[in-house]
Amino acid sequence: MPVAAAHTREVRPPRIPQLDALRGFALAGILLVNALMMANPYGLGAVDDPDASTLDSTVEGFIQAFVVGKFYLLFSFLFGYSFTLQLASAERDGARPVPRQLRRSLGLFVLGALHAVLLYVGDILMTYAVLSLVLIAARNCSPGAAWRAARIVYGCLSALLLLGGLLSLVESEAEAADAETELAAGFPALVAGYRGDAASVVRANIGQLPDALLATVLMGGFVLAAFLVGVHCGKRRLLGDMEAHRARLRRIALLGAATGLPGGVFMALAVSGPLGRRWSLFGQLVGVVTAPALTAAYVCGMLLLMDTSRGARVAALLGPAGRMALTNYLSQSLIGALVFTGYGLALYDRLGPAVVVLGALVLYAAQLALSARLMARFRYGPVEWLLRAVTLARLPHSRHARSSATMRG
Repeated sequence: MPVAAAHTREVRPPRIPQLDALRGFALAGILLVNALMMANPYGLGAVDDPDASTLDSTVEGFIQAFVVGKFYLLFSFLFGYSFTLQLASAERDGARPVPRQLRRSLGLFVLGALHAVLLYVGDILMTYAVLSLVLIAARNCSPGAAWRAARIVYGCLSALLLLGGLLSLVESEAEAADAETELAAGFPALVAGYRGDAASVVRANIGQLPDALLATVLMGGFVLAAFLVGVHCGKRRLLGDMEAHRARLRRIALLGAATGLPGGVFMALAVSGPLGRRWSLFGQLVGVVTAPALTAAYVCGMLLLMDTSRGARVAALLGPAGRMALTNYLSQSLIGALVFTGYGLALYDRLGPAVVVLGALVLYAAQLALSARLMARFRYGPVEWLLRAVTLARLPHSRHARSSATMRG
């Protein structure tokens, strides 16, 4: 852990516990998806695994329907909300917000590049770093402008993706099967790369970067839209007055579930279920377009739950992991790399999805327990401390007094 700086303690307003708990909740979904993607080359059913059992296919279908595409958007929403808090923090400190945020973006980009090359090619930090430049440029926008921009970005990108998905349906089942066979032809080399030594693991990651970057470009608009929704909510401080928004939260949760669940189930049926392979791409795109609705349902449902006595205990359990979400996110990839690649056990393409998901849940439980212990002593996780040092251009104080265990988000 980082050592304490010698300068005066920072005086910070109280954290927003809902933000921390939502981050902790998002970590679970991110881990489930990333673990399955790191474990084998089949991409959560995008290519049929000939050795998958019925249980494995069922687990993949569940993750497709309820998890894939939802939790990175939740993180993106929280990123946008937290951006408004960081602007307020700079104003309180009498600091210029733009240099701070540019340093933060640079720090995120460097962490993301190292993450993608060394650990897991499906990194999201570089995307956040680049798209955060849009937030910096639009930092003075009104809440209404942020909301309108989010709707425009989401609407235009959704229309383009759905049109592309519909056009893909003209492909015959035989043509879709041939394309899948061609894709799978590269899997033996990928398996050998991830089971080899450290250098071959790095080469395998670098080899996949072009495809990963293309997917990031296509999905970046949804990340940006989620950023802007977070900015809208942050500027209006919607998490500061739950009572005034309880009825709205219920409506959004119901409407989001009514829209997002059918889209997620259709994606699962198309990608991991009984529909033909020609439906796979269209199903994935339907799932992508409807994912924000289910994400909104998750957010509102969690906020309503946390406003109850039982939910408060859930928030207390998730909150410490959310306070060090960046450390936990990178730690998940590090442990995954040690399990699945030649860095450690080299179990790539040797474990079924059911076993991988079970292992991911055990890891998540361990992270919850360890985070609670660390956050009882420290203000920040190790990577959060490092990023904060880069952002502030000075060493932040790492420890906190017992009486100040709740700090600002």
